[in-house]
Amino acid sequence: MNQPFSERVIELDRVSVYQNENLILANVNLSVSKGEFVYLIGRTGSGKSSLLKTIYAELPLRNGTARVVGYDMRRIHYNEVPFLRRKLGIVFQDFQLLTDRSVSENLLFVMRATGWKDKRQMQKRLMEVLAKSSLGNKGSKMPHQLSGGEQQRVAIARALVNDPEIILADEPTGNLDPESSEGIISLLTDISKTGRAVVVATHNYGLIGKYPARMLMCESGKVLPVTSLPG
Repeated sequence: MNQPFSERVIELDRVSVYQNENLILANVNLSVSKGEFVYLIGRTGSGKSSLLKTIYAELPLRNGTARVVGYDMRRIHYNEVPFLRRKLGIVFQDFQLLTDRSVSENLLFVMRATGWKDKRQMQKRLMEVLAKSSLGNKGSKMPHQLSGGEQQRVAIARALVNDPEIILADEPTGNLDPESSEGIISLLTDISKTGRAVVVATHNYGLIGKYPARMLMCESGKVLPVTSLPG
């Protein structure tokens, strides 16, 4: 069933994705709605990360039309990109935590950088996202004191700080053991149930079997819907 346009938070129409002068993906048509969980699958180098970078304006849009959380990606000015990204939560494979400060300070740093001022509201939000990410008692820990799975949960908590409409996760389980990986996908699935769109780029097909959702495959320069995992 087609979702109402107002429910769509990502809408790409005949988009081409470039890295420098290299065409990576052509004629991409994609829509993602609030509360939807989508897997972006395909081999390493197939364009998954490049597509996500186009959605969060790391790569400029040259061809086609795209709207992401209301922003026209062909016309977005570089001054608007920080405001776009406040509506997005971005999770990377390598966590990208600040190693010289605690879990809580990692999250407070993001809040301060994105305009939070009220210390009481900041502390309240900090406790909320730590609880949602099952990190309620880890706020004082340093990143090196956490397991890989816990560090990725911190990265997800950081992505949730500004109550984003979309979570974009680029190989979020790539550095994790199977048990931690399953916990991360379970957490992201729960997040999608709160009304946020979640797009996960992954080649961990075992997890998709346990947590099935809509799949799109990057292959041979295209993005195509698939109903079964590659053999």
